[in-house]
Amino acid sequence: MGAVCCYFQVHQPYRLRRFSVFDRAAHYFDDATNVDVLLRVAQKCYVPAGRTLLDMIRRTDGGFRCAFSLSGVVVEQMERYSPAALDVFRALVQSGSVELLAETYYHSLSFLYSREEWQEQVTAHRKLMQRVFGVTPTTFRNTELMYNNDVARAAREAGYRLVLAEGVDSILAGRNPLALFHPPGAAETGLLLRHRELSDDVAFRFSNRDWSEWPLTADRFAAKLRETVADGSVVNLFMDFETFGEHQWADTGILEFLAHLGPEALKVGLEFLTPAECRRSLDAHQAYDAPHMTSWADTERDLSAWLGNPMQANALHELYNIENAVKESADPSLLHDWRRLQTSDHYYYMSTKSFNDGQVHAYFNPYDSPYDAYINFMNVIDHLRARFGGPAPMAKPLR
Repeated sequence: MGAVCCYFQVHQPYRLRRFSVFDRAAHYFDDATNVDVLLRVAQKCYVPAGRTLLDMIRRTDGGFRCAFSLSGVVVEQMERYSPAALDVFRALVQSGSVELLAETYYHSLSFLYSREEWQEQVTAHRKLMQRVFGVTPTTFRNTELMYNNDVARAAREAGYRLVLAEGVDSILAGRNPLALFHPPGAAETGLLLRHRELSDDVAFRFSNRDWSEWPLTADRFAAKLRETVADGSVVNLFMDFETFGEHQWADTGILEFLAHLGPEALKVGLEFLTPAECRRSLDAHQAYDAPHMTSWADTERDLSAWLGNPMQANALHELYNIENAVKESADPSLLHDWRRLQTSDHYYYMSTKSFNDGQVHAYFNPYDSPYDAYINFMNVIDHLRARFGGPAPMAKPLR
């Protein structure tokens, strides 16, 4: 029997307020905007889409199964501002049909800059999942599916036997992503690869009236899945959960599509598996060799969404350059602020990419330009350094 593995990312950052060099208070985050966005997304997506999944799980007697990865910062915000949304996710986990995944607490790029910080964030995220949901994740996904062979090795050393990654064409080299892979020389670690085309059919093309397959209905999509997936293989549909009601609004029919996806796929002979169930059910026979970093972002599937220009590189360098001083300060407030500045969204807002990826980068972006995002961020770093007596950072101008 062919299988479908669905994983949904849930994340909202702490957005910065407009912070100038004249600001004196160590209050960096735009509380009003963050509350407004969280409540809006909860109302449009988290609660209705989550309840849609709960209803589908009941209607299929647990036949529909999926996984979620909730960043630590979005769980923090739901605890404070939208307990109703958090209750929906608790109910999903308690249904027995939903797996929770491990990731970095602050949805950060820490793996690229500090393995010690990465490990601390992964540990903090695991403890949060235990406290809030009563579960210990066994599957790991790095921020924005950032992955290479080193990520698999570090995840294995942290105790995870399965890692999620993007199925990158150049690495697959003509092979089908519908299998359980493993890193080179590490058959004990499983890799599930995102099926880009089928995932993006839902996440990005669903409401595009110029798309040849519009309107996409659950029965047609289920038939497409059935044609794609052979018995004994799995298609991995990985996407932001905000797809359902926020990125794709309810009036596009996306929630109705979601409500019928499970029954329609089961009807054509497919089964749903969580990532951990895929690891137990499938054998990893093929190596997926990723010496260079990849991600699920943009058309390139690399790190250029966060490290594509000098502003982004400088901002990240200055942030991680003060790691030791922040930790040696033994100031919990300073440490928490520094870690919230690691969230990948801050650098995404500085992206100067355009064309196919421009609209994606503009979504949820509070700034008028990438340069505004950079200057605002560097003003915050400057103030944060002053709190422990460090020298001011050097903001490098664009060339």
